[in-house]
Amino acid sequence: MARILFSAILVIHGLVHLLGFVKEWNLTSNSQLTGKTLFELSATSGKVVDLLWLTACILLLVVTGLYLMHKPWYWIPAAAAVLLSQALIILYWPNAKYGTIANIIILSVVVISAAAMRFHTIVHNEIRHIAAAAGTHRLRVTEEKVKDLPEIVQRWLRQSNILEKESANTIHILQQGSMRTKPDGKWMPFKAEQYFTVDPPAFVWHATIQAAPLTEIAGRDKFENGKGNMLIKPLYVYTIANSSGSAIDEATMVRYLAEMMWFPQGAVSDYLHWEGIDDSHAKVTMKLGDVAVTGVYTFNEDGRPIGFEAARFGDFDGVLRKETWSIAVKGFRNMHGVPIGNTSEVTWKLKDGDFTWLKLEITDMN
Repeated sequence: MARILFSAILVIHGLVHLLGFVKEWNLTSNSQLTGKTLFELSATSGKVVDLLWLTACILLLVVTGLYLMHKPWYWIPAAAAVLLSQALIILYWPNAKYGTIANIIILSVVVISAAAMRFHTIVHNEIRHIAAAAGTHRLRVTEEKVKDLPEIVQRWLRQSNILEKESANTIHILQQGSMRTKPDGKWMPFKAEQYFTVDPPAFVWHATIQAAPLTEIAGRDKFENGKGNMLIKPLYVYTIANSSGSAIDEATMVRYLAEMMWFPQGAVSDYLHWEGIDDSHAKVTMKLGDVAVTGVYTFNEDGRPIGFEAARFGDFDGVLRKETWSIAVKGFRNMHGVPIGNTSEVTWKLKDGDFTWLKLEITDMN
């Protein structure tokens, strides 16, 4: 709806500029178009300015087409169109001053679009960086690597159809779902894309969260070289969080450890240590350098992961502290021959009660 509305503003604003052209070329007899300017123009200058009205009209109509075709760089000609339009409006202020309102609206969207393009460029560069570090080599989970793992973990890897087969070292996942920031908060829909690498362990997750009908929040979570970073930018423009440090490093490492359930080939990595607890639980520790985190996987009778729980740092009213963080798998789907838990809920288990803040669905994986 917002896209249609903005397109309509572009088209109408563009066609209004056409009136400035047809008036001076005597193509209309509309008495309301006096052609009055802030200072007098010569006949030749007037004709040149008239052609600029036509140019602004054409530019705005071209921008409309680029916008409807989802070209991320549409904002560049749009910015040029706004500058030209506003210069003409100032020149013809007595008749054209109300066109400033449309230009303010268009400029606001242009600023957001430019910021969005910059944000996505940064994210794509980060994705390319972790992919380059991972290289093109494939992973292979062998019987030799599996035989000393807890029985329930072995069962998981065997039913995952990855033994003695080549598996990807870089994993790409598409997600959708909803999230909230408070137990009584409004659920906000989101769409996300995530890239993982197994060797070395890393991920980049970026999401678009629909906080309100015309308000998007851009989010990016990154884990690389044992370091984490969380970036949150409403409307792609304002930075309300750019978090890093030892607590964030641990938190993103726990996230990586939990989300490994989506790519079982990572379970035999050298930076992991597994310990069996019972027939349905196994403890796993991930150690990178001097930092180590631990969590507990829960498996069903078929050996599929149905849950994960760990102590994890979280932001609670501006204070970072460790609380119990858990994932509950709600459904499974076969993704290119590998059965994974594609729907899940994420919950903070707090003293005041459980706070389920995320509902997630994996829509595709490659």
